[in-house]
Amino acid sequence: MEQRLLWCGKRSLLGFIFGVIFIICNECIIQCNASIHEYRNEAFSPQSNAFFFHGGSEGLYASKVHGSADSSSTDNHHLKGKSFIRFESVTFVRTKESANKQSEMQQNTGLVEAIILEVKDRVRIGASFVQSEKICCTRNLSNSGYCTVGEVVIHKNPDNPDWPVRIKTFFNGKDEEARMDTKSININSSGMYYLYFMFCDPQLKGTLIKGRTDWRNPDGYLPGKMAPLMTLYGFMSLAYLVLGLAWFLRFVQFWKDIIQLHYHITAVIALGMCEMAVWYFEYANFNSTGIRPMGITLWAVTFSAVKKTLSRLLLLVVSMGFGVVKPTLGGITPKVFLLGLVYFVASEALELVEHLGNINDFSGKTKLFLVLPVAFLDSWFILWIFSSLSKTLEKLQIRRNMAKLELYRKFTNYLAIFVLLSVAWIGFELYFNATDPLSEFWQIAWIIPAFWTLLAYALLAVICILWAPSRNPTRYAYLEEAGDDFDEEGISLTTGALKVSGDVTAMREYDNVLAEDLEEDKRE
Repeated sequence: MEQRLLWCGKRSLLGFIFGVIFIICNECIIQCNASIHEYRNEAFSPQSNAFFFHGGSEGLYASKVHGSADSSSTDNHHLKGKSFIRFESVTFVRTKESANKQSEMQQNTGLVEAIILEVKDRVRIGASFVQSEKICCTRNLSNSGYCTVGEVVIHKNPDNPDWPVRIKTFFNGKDEEARMDTKSININSSGMYYLYFMFCDPQLKGTLIKGRTDWRNPDGYLPGKMAPLMTLYGFMSLAYLVLGLAWFLRFVQFWKDIIQLHYHITAVIALGMCEMAVWYFEYANFNSTGIRPMGITLWAVTFSAVKKTLSRLLLLVVSMGFGVVKPTLGGITPKVFLLGLVYFVASEALELVEHLGNINDFSGKTKLFLVLPVAFLDSWFILWIFSSLSKTLEKLQIRRNMAKLELYRKFTNYLAIFVLLSVAWIGFELYFNATDPLSEFWQIAWIIPAFWTLLAYALLAVICILWAPSRNPTRYAYLEEAGDDFDEEGISLTTGALKVSGDVTAMREYDNVLAEDLEEDKRE
């Protein structure tokens, strides 16, 4: 009965997690457009005495060539070297009640403004320069000559009087819709740019926005934060290829001495190679088209989640001594698989949110809801890995298996270094995100995911070196003979007789260890 209830609980948990992934996928299918920001009847939010809608924010590099981007051109060769934000069929729709209040003969019966600014100029929006919290111009501010009533207050940059940029769109008569002219704003200075749509007239309350804006860097549509990662993924694809080739040659050279653990390592190398290659082509496609196809991105996300899961499981089973101290994991196998399955689902959900949605599609609470399970499971993996390593080292020390003991000591030392580096980098990442909420340091933000990619590769390379196939598989392979498990250096074959060094007390101690191992496997 208890096992039945446990199984039902596990099935309910997995069902819930898969349901969350399904919901996220549906949301991402609708909103997955990245550098082409689409607006589908989005509503404006009140702020102070204004109403605003955040149209997007991205890091953009300065144009490499002079001249305006042709609004009607979509040829990448024509656009090469140009950086811009382009408005495509952006339309504002006000309510019927608002439109009916206007006169048919009157031309300008409502104003909506598109405002583009660099993050460092954010204080220039609103009347903060005169110690006021107002965003829209009031009669007092107008009388002082700072602005025009009915418009957003913008304090122009004296060093660059054209910025922040303001684009006005008016409703005419009783029209319910007002459409922006197709227009491109050239970017001549590298920075983090924000786009806001605003209106000040309370009668326009309930107005919706639809259409799209295209954001492009000189070398393509990849946002500035992501552009260096395409180069990184190309480099890492080659790095995994070199590691895979070296491992394959070693694998073929000593194929008679291959143990089961070597197949697991091979699978992780192959997944890493595929993951980096798929991410590279996904970014290359994104860079050339400005959109992220659901299929390619989903494959890349899934490869990442599978590779992360198998990498952690590889560390866990190696730490447990699988194939070295014991031939199987025994009764603990279902627990290992369950932990791996739950981690894959949680990691997949987090990756979907990070890569399939726009920057502002999901709230901080939603991301926190998905980050916490992954962080908890990673902590669980670390505790289980080091706990297993401690037991494995203890067994090898009691058995006096010096070759395997030295191997596991090296592995433990390397793993401890990697964990310390991870903790230090997590601290840096938290500090970086806390001190840069507006992404002012967007040009170096790529080093955060790059570090984790390089760290995972380095750890896999260490495992490949320590457990490389060789002519002496007994150095770390599990053998059923008791003599090998006891002390392979103390065994010699002379005239067909087996001579074991050591006293009877040591052998009895070893027999007790074997009995304890059998009892432990039964309990697991």
